[in-house]
Amino acid sequence: MKMDKLDKILHILLSESSVYDNMPLPNNQHDKRNLLRALLNIRPPRPISREFLAAQDAELQLQLAKKGVVTISQTEPCGCDERVRLWQGGITRLQVDAIVNAANDALLGCFVPLHKCIDNAIHSAAGIELRLECNRLMQRQGCAEPTGKAKVTKGYNLPARYVIHTVGPIVSGGVPSQKQEKQLSDCYRSCLETATVHAVESMAFCCISTGEYGFPPQRAAEIAVATVLDYLNTTKYTTIKTIVFDVFSRNDYTIYRKLLQ
Repeated sequence: MKMDKLDKILHILLSESSVYDNMPLPNNQHDKRNLLRALLNIRPPRPISREFLAAQDAELQLQLAKKGVVTISQTEPCGCDERVRLWQGGITRLQVDAIVNAANDALLGCFVPLHKCIDNAIHSAAGIELRLECNRLMQRQGCAEPTGKAKVTKGYNLPARYVIHTVGPIVSGGVPSQKQEKQLSDCYRSCLETATVHAVESMAFCCISTGEYGFPPQRAAEIAVATVLDYLNTTKYTTIKTIVFDVFSRNDYTIYRKLLQ
């Protein structure tokens, strides 16, 4: 029986480790795609053949087509500024010049299989190439990524041309310090500055540092909106024409909707 492309991709990934080499493949496409995501999540940043990358890219493009690409015109305009928009849904579907990833300080993506964090979602949708490029950046840097800074990579299989990675502050106990609030503001400003350097005209922000990193959603949103509006209104030159605040939960949507009126 002829092996389909998804099966071939899975066999290649499984054969890389003696632990998984003899693992049977699932019987349905949904489970096969979950297995693919899990294997991409745990795979260290080591080289792989161009043949595999071509097959992986074709599969990830099929998955993107199934999810559907969201254009800027499909996002919600906001009353506070004609350049600012709001959208509730997965950031990996947005067709903008750049999306922002809330990364960890290793900048290699999330290695927890099928984890629901945005770092995992972005790396899973982009493919192995994203982790490989991040690894090259970090090897040149030689140290962990500082909180509040930003780095840019290609988007690979995402609708976005670029991914801008930033490491937000980790808040324990639910109340951020003044330093952590400044660090979060620095994340947004660093991403905006990096976007302008790369001639980005449209970009989408996730809710940096909320969720796993514990920053209270309301305060995080207030800092995000204030920093972005201040940048747009006071920066003498920027290429940015459209900012999309991307939220996933209904609670975050409600918070941002009120702030962006």
